[in-house]
Order: sequence, then C-alpha cells, then structure tokens
Amino acid sequence: MGLPRGYVTDVPGLTRGQQLQILGNGVVPQQASAAFAALLDLEV
Repeated sequence: MGLPRGYVTDVPGLTRGQQLQILGNGVVPQQASAAFAALLDLEV
C-alpha cells in the first residue's frame, strides 16, 4: 500500500481485526497523491 513497514502492525494494543479495519479504511498514499496532482492541474 506504500506505507512504511510496521506503520499499523507495530502500534501497541491493536488487535488484528483493528489493524485490518484501519488499513481497509485508509487511502493508498499513491492514489491520494495522484488525485491531488490531477486536481491541482485543473483550470477552474
């Protein structure tokens, strides 16, 4: 997903289910970057 190793799994106190939920609700950083780049290039 483009996140550093341990970004979610090294957080103390999170269950496996919570880790998966956090990752499932997240935006892939590369997708967000591409979206912002596309939006900034638009002439409004």
